[in-house]
Amino acid sequence: MKKIWLVVIGVALILAVVGVAGCDSEGGITFSGETSALRLQLDTQQQGIWVSGTGKVYAVLDVAILRLGIEAQEATVTKALAEAAEAMDEVVEALKSEGVDEKDIQTQSFSIHKVTRWDNVEEQEIVIGYRVTNMVTARIRDVAEVGDVIDAVAAAGGDLTRIDSISFTVDDPSDYYEEAREEAVADAEAKARQLAEVAGVKLGKPTYISESSYMPGPVYRGDVLEAVVSGAPAVETPISPGEMEITLNVQLAYAIED
Repeated sequence: MKKIWLVVIGVALILAVVGVAGCDSEGGITFSGETSALRLQLDTQQQGIWVSGTGKVYAVLDVAILRLGIEAQEATVTKALAEAAEAMDEVVEALKSEGVDEKDIQTQSFSIHKVTRWDNVEEQEIVIGYRVTNMVTARIRDVAEVGDVIDAVAAAGGDLTRIDSISFTVDDPSDYYEEAREEAVADAEAKARQLAEVAGVKLGKPTYISESSYMPGPVYRGDVLEAVVSGAPAVETPISPGEMEITLNVQLAYAIED
């Protein structure tokens, strides 16, 4: 019974399609006005002049992200925790005293690990202490003060200070994107006008626009921290943030006027 109904439904669908399309005098199928309009619309979407444009700007890096912390090792967990906590309090106070807002100081990791050594006599690992590591990131919004901040942190934490890395980024890149977007659209328009001139056609208005952008991640500077890790420097730590390239691409389609 189900097979009979499937056959009936299939025949009905075929008749419906033929009814909409219609038949010519030779028995072929001709499309109605609505179907022809749909086909014309689909064809039109692939017509015109398609071009891409690129805009590049160099942004001044105005925010430094410093990853730093404390590492303490003692015979017991309690002593290691107490030493690390005291040192971290000093580091945080040093950050605040250098103008770093409390909301810009964020804990990244905290760990307690056993420290062991191999005993050849007992032929087994022996626990000789515990290591506590507490790492944070600090966003420094005045890059001119980065060197002073690093020096203050190193002095506050002493030999327990650990500075993993420093990176730079842009706090608000919106103005740079606007500039890059203008350059990208101008680049695309120039290409479209040249293509139209070479092809001997008249360039119409844009019918399609899309964009994609690329902004690299934070720019890391590791070499400037070598002097700090080994101990508090005698002079201010030099920091050079540099610039970052922001790239924006656009794709445009232009109509061809009659």
